[in-house]
Amino acid sequence: MELGAFSVSLAVRDLAASRAFYEALGFTSTMDGDEGWLIMTNGPTVIGLFQGMFERNMLTFNPGWDQAAQPVASFTDVRELRRQAEAAGLAVGDGNTSESESGPAYFTLTDPDGNPVLIDQHR
Repeated sequence: MELGAFSVSLAVRDLAASRAFYEALGFTSTMDGDEGWLIMTNGPTVIGLFQGMFERNMLTFNPGWDQAAQPVASFTDVRELRRQAEAAGLAVGDGNTSESESGPAYFTLTDPDGNPVLIDQHR
């Protein structure tokens, strides 16, 4: 499966404090959300900081994006990725991957150790 760009989405208590911490480690903000989130990079490493949006940290994959959050010419649509995950015998969790639609959509998985995995397509 071609899952797209990889990042770690962190559930944080204090967005400003977390931002300052990761900036001290050399991360810079590349996308700021108006509603309690931001994306930070340090070279090819990407983290998302999310205040009040998720209960737990999670692994995130973004079909259609490269590591710099730029669109790629060719990618596997999230709906196809969901079909592939189900065909592989994986239990698919929450999502909004209607077969009659295209564009942004997501679904979730949980690895054997209980770690949440988000497959989140933005285009």
